[in-house]
Amino acid sequence: MLAKRAADGKRRSLAAACLAHVLHDGYTDQLYALLPAWQGQFGLSYMGLAIVRALYYGTMGGLQVPADRYASRLKPRSALALSTFVAALGFVAMALPTGFAGLCVGLVLAGAGSSVQHPRASDLVTHSYGSESRGPLGIYNFAGDLGKATLPAIVALLLPVLPWRTVVGLMGLLGILVASALFALVPNETGLTSVHQEFERRPESRGGFCVLFSIGVLDTATRMGYLLFLPFLIRARGGSSATVGLGLALLFLGGALGKASCGWLGQRVGVVGAVVATEIATAALIVVTCFTAITAMLVFLPLLGMVLNGTSSVLYGTVPELAPKGNTGRAFALFYTGVIGSGGLAPIAYGAIADHSSQLTGILLSACTAVVIVPLVLSLRGVFPRVGRL
Repeated sequence: MLAKRAADGKRRSLAAACLAHVLHDGYTDQLYALLPAWQGQFGLSYMGLAIVRALYYGTMGGLQVPADRYASRLKPRSALALSTFVAALGFVAMALPTGFAGLCVGLVLAGAGSSVQHPRASDLVTHSYGSESRGPLGIYNFAGDLGKATLPAIVALLLPVLPWRTVVGLMGLLGILVASALFALVPNETGLTSVHQEFERRPESRGGFCVLFSIGVLDTATRMGYLLFLPFLIRARGGSSATVGLGLALLFLGGALGKASCGWLGQRVGVVGAVVATEIATAALIVVTCFTAITAMLVFLPLLGMVLNGTSSVLYGTVPELAPKGNTGRAFALFYTGVIGSGGLAPIAYGAIADHSSQLTGILLSACTAVVIVPLVLSLRGVFPRVGRL
């Protein structure tokens, strides 16, 4: 009976973490579908759009560690449900007719609510499954890609028929419903498996964690830089809002497949080999999408999504194994601070360069960032074998 209850608690915890990840990752990436509408209404440049997006992304990234410290005092159920409710209120605030200032305030509020999800949900899965957490963490990461694939596509399909404020308001309502579901789904008392002693026996964890952190930052910069320009790249080829939604969906669905396929690749060739392969393929496919017709470009987007997101499946699952002193919650908070901060700042830099040169230059620079990762990974081949093959 106790074993059955424990297994049921694990499944409910994983399901809740996945549900939260679907919503919050969908919240983050649906902003890309809204960028053209905001540009048209508020007359923003590429750099201006990146700064507006960074209000959400930067708040979410900057509050990872302090929000995790505060949320760790709460039960997982309360932490996930309350933070999701706050994020939803941010989208409701954006939907109000309060002008550009209201949009900015709503983005900050939504980012603050979303800052809790990644470290708390990842920690919930890790401590529910203990040493068997790599597989469940893979499922959790896959769930985030489902959100990235569905919510931006839904928003892009709704924008031609509804005002953008109405669409954003519906997303806020969805968040309120998910927050209620999380409160009911997460067990009140989760059976957490202690894994700290295992991690404390790894004296190399801090050095290995810094390696993961550095690669994660650059990999995210590549991904978010390219995504900033993708809607405009599609429109430049004659695509409509629906085509933008289709392109984002194809890219993110490919990313979901990449989480599984690159995990398999990591098992076969190891961490270094998998990262080298995905980054080289990412750079090549980014260049290809810049010089092909829209139909061919849509064909290549799922392949690009696989390698664009694939590296994260190799890196994220290793965070618990390399967490300094076995503190997985703090390790995830620090890791997500780095990658989210990179995702917020890198598009600003790419956008500024594109504003002063061209859109193509900005896109090609994101491809160059992927190439820069390769010598970094090759120079650290002595670190990853200590973790073992993924």
